[in-house]
This record gives sequence, structure tokens and C-alpha cells, in this order.
Amino acid sequence: MEFSKIVKEHEDLIIHFRRDLHKIPEVAYTEEKTSAYIANYLEKEGFEVTKGIAKTGVVALLPLSGPGKTLLVRSDIDALPVEEETGLPFASEHPGVMHACGHDAHMAMVLGAATILKKIGKDLKGNIKFVFQPAEEGPGGAKPMIEEGVMENPHVDYAVGCHLWPAIPEGTVGVRAGRLLAAMDRFDLKILGKGGHGAMPHLCVDALEVGTQVVGALQRIVSRQMNPLTPTVVTVGSFHAGTTFNIIPGVAEMCGTTRTFDRDVWQSWPERMEKIIRGVCESMGAGYELKYSQGYPPLVNDEWMTEVVRRCAVDTVGEEKVVEPEPTMGGEDMAFFLEKAKGCFYFLGVGREGGFPLHNSKFTFNEQVLLTGVEMYCRIAFHLLS
Repeated sequence: MEFSKIVKEHEDLIIHFRRDLHKIPEVAYTEEKTSAYIANYLEKEGFEVTKGIAKTGVVALLPLSGPGKTLLVRSDIDALPVEEETGLPFASEHPGVMHACGHDAHMAMVLGAATILKKIGKDLKGNIKFVFQPAEEGPGGAKPMIEEGVMENPHVDYAVGCHLWPAIPEGTVGVRAGRLLAAMDRFDLKILGKGGHGAMPHLCVDALEVGTQVVGALQRIVSRQMNPLTPTVVTVGSFHAGTTFNIIPGVAEMCGTTRTFDRDVWQSWPERMEKIIRGVCESMGAGYELKYSQGYPPLVNDEWMTEVVRRCAVDTVGEEKVVEPEPTMGGEDMAFFLEKAKGCFYFLGVGREGGFPLHNSKFTFNEQVLLTGVEMYCRIAFHLLS
């Protein structure tokens, strides 16, 4: 089948999807306009559409010609609290919110694939579920969607998804078996000291000083407790204490994130951090309040599914443009879907000279990559369900 020709015939529609959705970005669990746009289109096209999953999630089911396996094709739908500075004629119409991570592209590609597969997939067996998931940027919509039954009725056997990726060249496809993205957690910590006059530190418990000691001690988890061959990150991203020059602060607040590919390390974080924070605070006469929030697990691609995706990538862009990307400490709640089904999450290269990174207010990309993404989804579906 001439997949590239068929996709090219739908180019205007696919780009139209992207531009429409780019104009109406919405942050986690507020994606009302976005989900309505998706659901309305898919209902008009005759899909079995379920709305309101995990608040704003949408699922469109495409039953095929007979019994068989079920493939889940996933797109995230949320945007970021970023003021857009691209200058595009279809820039965000919502002040302070932007599709700065490519989710507009992800939605356009899945909508395009759904449109085409409904037309040309009549001889395939089984089902395809097109899943539009809220809140990928946090706190995460994949797990709530799974808890509400998205992996059943019919049971999902395979799961695929992709992400625009500026770290690999435009026109390439990045495919890697095994660990690709890290587990991603968040911690919020309040140090409780005793404030007072800046000239009388002996009468106080300086929460700022205790906090700085805690930050240093947390960094030494990586340098002195972890196997150097196991990539691990602890980042304190925010630290606030004090109000003016001559007052010793009684409270210091910080928040941050941990990242690792190792599930055992991931599970050990709350206990490790609690032990260190308690020790520092007790030694300096302070109290503390720690909230540790476990986020997304490590994203691990199934080897067999990764080989399927790699073959489809070779057929789409050619052997020389299929690359193996480096694992990244970024997190992705696609990981939850891949814990429930054989799956693969892969990258579409959008890197170019003078381009901007993800989450940047000027991030944009060559829209021709949308056609590559749609063709990939079509080839994967035919490979798995023929």
C-alpha cells in the first residue's frame, strides 16, 4: 500500500488540525475546548467516542473487520503556562498558555491517522483505540484513564505513542528498546526553625541555614549513595526563605524533583530523603514537613514492539534516518500505558539550526514532520493487525 501517497492526500487536513489546536491551548484538566474539538470531529467521522474520561480525556474506538488484537494509539492534549512568542499567524489565543511541547502536533497526527485508518483499514482485524490524554505535563492523566478502564472493553494488547524531539535531526525517527525516559517525582519541603533578630543568632534556629544544609545533603545522595553507573538526579528547583536583611527566617520552603531509570531506586526515594532531612533538622534543632509525591515510573519500551516500530520507521524515512536516541531524564506518563501492554514510545526529530527547545516560548517545527508521524501510525497498525 502506498502509505506516503495516501497521507500526502490528507496533508491539508492534518496541518489544519495542528493549527486549529495550536490556537486553543489549555493546561492540565482544563482542556475543555481541546477535547470538544477532538470529540466533535471523531463523532462526525463515525467513531465510537467516549468523552470525559479522567475529566477531559477522549477515546475513539475503531472496530475492524473481525476478531483480533487491540492497538492503542495515544496523544497527550494539554499545554504549558507559557506566553507564546513565535509570531505564528495561528499563535495561541489564550494569554499565558502555549503548546510549547508539541502536543498540538501529537493530536494532529493521531487525528490524521484515525481518519486514514478508518478509510483504508477495512481488512484489518481487531480494534484500534485512539486515546487523547489530559495532563501529561502534570499531574498526569494516563493513570486516571487506566483506572477508569481505558485498557479494557476491548482489552488493549499493544500501545504506541510518539513525541516531537529537537535533540535529533529534523526528518529522523528515534527508536530505542528498553529504558528511554526516567521516573519523575516531586518533593515539597518546609523547614521549621525559630526566627528572630539578625544580630542575635544564638536565640534563633535559622531555617535558611538549615535549608542550605539540607540541599547539600540531598545532593550527596547522588554522589555518595548511588552507583555511579546508575544515572540519578536530585534537583532543588525552588528555595524561599526570609523577608529582609536583618531578620533570621524561621521558615524556609523548597521544592524539587528526583529522576532515575532504576525502579528500585525510584521506590527508595521517599525513605532516603526522609532519613537525611530528619537527620539534618534534628542536628540543628529544626522541624520539617515533607510531602513526597511519586509521579511517573520509568518508561520502558518492549523489545519486540520496538523492533516493529523500527521496521516501520525504516519503511517510512529510510534506514539512514532511523536513529537510536540517548535516554533522557525527562519523564512521560505514557509509561503507565506501557506497563499494561506491549508498547513503544518513540521520537520524531525536529532538530534544526536556530531552532528552540521544548518548553520554550518560541518553539515551533517544520509541519512536514506531521506527515511522517501519521504514516508511522498507519504502518504500525497494518503491521500489527493485518
